[in-house]
Amino acid sequence: MMTVAELELKSIQYRKKILSMIKHANAGHTAGSLSCVDILNVLYNQILNISPENFALYQRDRYVQSKGHSVEALYVVLADRGFFAESELDTFEQYQSPFIGHPTRKVPGIEHNTGALGHGLSVAVGMALAGKLDRRLDKVYVLLGDGELDEGSNWEASMSAAHYKLDNLVVIVDRNMLQITGRTEEVNQLEPLEDKFVAFGYAVRHVDGHSIPDLINIFKSVPFENGKPNLILAHTVKGKGVSFMENGTSWHHRVPTDEEFHAAIRELEQAEKKWRERYGAG
Repeated sequence: MMTVAELELKSIQYRKKILSMIKHANAGHTAGSLSCVDILNVLYNQILNISPENFALYQRDRYVQSKGHSVEALYVVLADRGFFAESELDTFEQYQSPFIGHPTRKVPGIEHNTGALGHGLSVAVGMALAGKLDRRLDKVYVLLGDGELDEGSNWEASMSAAHYKLDNLVVIVDRNMLQITGRTEEVNQLEPLEDKFVAFGYAVRHVDGHSIPDLINIFKSVPFENGKPNLILAHTVKGKGVSFMENGTSWHHRVPTDEEFHAAIRELEQAEKKWRERYGAG
């Protein structure tokens, strides 16, 4: 089990790899991947019972990335966990590569194809219901983008999740307040978001989506209430970790120039230096 310090370092390193992969491919969703990578880091390195060794087994946890356009973060984490060689990330978005811009089951470790926004929660509800019917103890985790909540299928799936008392379902909303065309509250107002999820039958909790200790604690406290699906509003910053990418719509799927790429890597290397000074490492 990795320590909090080790996970914090992982997040910095993952961000560098995400940017390198996008720059090499000259394509990708930059800011959204930086937004959710801390969540994936904690899930795959601390919480999920998922590994290359047990992925073919029936009794294990499941993770669905409904927010499929931020697949770069997922690819980087899966490579680090040993599902495939990290060198395969160099083929991202290249001709005939399975590493395309949305999750596909052609890539080892991917649970389900996503990308048509709003569908991942429906799939996860089905998986969680199957787990309940089989009386299994594993859990199903699904990551949604907040802009994705404009899709009505999320709310249809939510009714079923509450009706079937799926307390083995953990829904995480990457609440960075931005979507492709602007701020969520200007494009299609979501607030009061907690009240809406409560009305649909969820047990709701909030978390700082970039705090490793807080993420560990919130995931370890599931289920929040017996008989209710779990909803985590993870408050994040789009583009987190690179100052000039943070909290702006322009970086939704923009590729950094050479100058911007090197500036971003320098910021992350500085963050890594501060980490080493803080923990007295190296």
